[in-house]
Amino acid sequence: MTAVLPPVRQKIGVFGNYFAQPGFNTLVLKEKIMSLSGDSFDIRMKETGQPIIKVQGKVIGSKKTASDSETNQHLWTMGREYMHLHTTYALKDANGATVLEVRSGLFTLLGAKATATVTNPATGKTTVLKLKGNFLDTSGEIVDDSTGAVVAMIRRKLLNSGELLFGQQTYEVSVAPGVDMALISALCICLDEMKNEGCC
Repeated sequence: MTAVLPPVRQKIGVFGNYFAQPGFNTLVLKEKIMSLSGDSFDIRMKETGQPIIKVQGKVIGSKKTASDSETNQHLWTMGREYMHLHTTYALKDANGATVLEVRSGLFTLLGAKATATVTNPATGKTTVLKLKGNFLDTSGEIVDDSTGAVVAMIRRKLLNSGELLFGQQTYEVSVAPGVDMALISALCICLDEMKNEGCC
């Protein structure tokens, strides 16, 4: 069952064309591990089946790039940063500005598995998001640290035999209206990478 989340009071995001709208706010992220380019994702709207973002992985290393499915416009590049105490992934926009940084393990004692800092390069405003729940098992929530509002709910869909054999994952993500779906999908992929490393 798809979760219905209330709109956020103030928009959260970076990529202006991808803000969730009421009735059009659920994403399906399907992993394609066996692709020749490495670990990649197709991201579609659940309500319409329309593809919106394609994510390509590299055969060697953790770097991934995302582009709009229709226009092929480059959106972001994601990669692991190694000069940190905790496992850290950073997301850079098309201009090379860091717009998202995700760290594991900072809030484990407080019930959160990871924390993410969103920076809007146009305004300089930052928003801190926390992942709560058991992402490794079946589900989790992404919560705005300043308001306590749930901005997204992640559910890992049950695997069929083919997905179990090849280690593929499918996630369904409900995003609160007013929250950037491109940003949330990138955060989910960062969390998937951390889960694969045993950090989340």
